[in-house]
Amino acid sequence: MTREANKLINREKLLSQGVALLTEQGYHGTGLKEILDAVKVPKGSFYNYFGSKENFGAEVIQHYIEPFIVLLAGHLQKSEDDALRGLQNYFNELIGELEKADFKGGCLLGNLMGEIGDTSDVCQQSLQTAVDRYRDLLQQGLEKAQQQGTVRTDKPAQAMADLLVNTWQGALLRMKIDKSSVPLKQCRDDLLGDFFKA
Repeated sequence: MTREANKLINREKLLSQGVALLTEQGYHGTGLKEILDAVKVPKGSFYNYFGSKENFGAEVIQHYIEPFIVLLAGHLQKSEDDALRGLQNYFNELIGELEKADFKGGCLLGNLMGEIGDTSDVCQQSLQTAVDRYRDLLQQGLEKAQQQGTVRTDKPAQAMADLLVNTWQGALLRMKIDKSSVPLKQCRDDLLGDFFKA
């Protein structure tokens, strides 16, 4: 294996481990040594990849959101003729995964927004970028559903996408204390099954 390929693999391992530990323990509760020991990467290499823990946190955020963007885009593509159904299917899948995980962890974005969203400019910007990317894709799905006549047109798709993101984040926090998917299902049903419908 080339040195460059090995560096990419190590970087990917660090980011994946970062997602797992930051979701479980938070930013301040996770030490670099713990991450490095888990993936067996020397400390010097970490600083070559990321420069600082703060930069690492910012990159972990982008690494975390990417699979959700891909999953959502896939559901919208599969349900091209019924974008509202695609959105519902996406949230159904998320709810199923959270139930399987016994409601642990929640959403890394929401967790970090509460923990460091107003104390780290680098991470705050990364969180904003991740939330905007996610919201924009939800907005595209809602716009398509508006064109298909399944979602109301008296409210802008962007405003509904923002409401969906905000409500979902709150439902995820409530899920953690309730240890139940009821808040998530309520968010899905009340917005995608009622309030947004044409």
